[in-house]
Amino acid sequence: MTRLRVAVINGPNLSHLGSRQPEIYGSGTASDLGALLEDASRELGMEIDLVQHDGEGEFVSAVWQASRDCCALIVNPGGYSHTSVAVLDALEAFPGIVAEVHISQVFRREEERRNLLTARAADLVIVGAGLQGYRLAAEYIARSVAEKASRGISGGSDDNHQ
Repeated sequence: MTRLRVAVINGPNLSHLGSRQPEIYGSGTASDLGALLEDASRELGMEIDLVQHDGEGEFVSAVWQASRDCCALIVNPGGYSHTSVAVLDALEAFPGIVAEVHISQVFRREEERRNLLTARAADLVIVGAGLQGYRLAAEYIARSVAEKASRGISGGSDDNHQ
């Protein structure tokens, strides 16, 4: 059986998990996230590639790179979630499943953080679940791909991404 390949793309400041505003983002570090995803990949039978980019162009390029060989994305665009049409455009063009994760409960935060522009391209949005949100997204992807396979549909999204 072919292993699912999933790209996890984190945006600006997410390399500072655990030290940047732990009262909002928790005490889990980027290394903790890597370990969580490694465990999830083993348990769910998927290959997960984790990258982090502070620059908007780098983030967009990572989405395009993933479109070549991944069936799904788990993204946390960070601050670009609220403002970046470029990230939105890249996500909308992705041919597979897109899950957007936000560690904090953005809808309880400042007004400008409540508008998730990039979420328009997502098949699933998870907010406020901490680092476990990434695990939940991976489980959703594994389940969705398995359901589509059982119906004879190739992996990826049925809608949204054109």
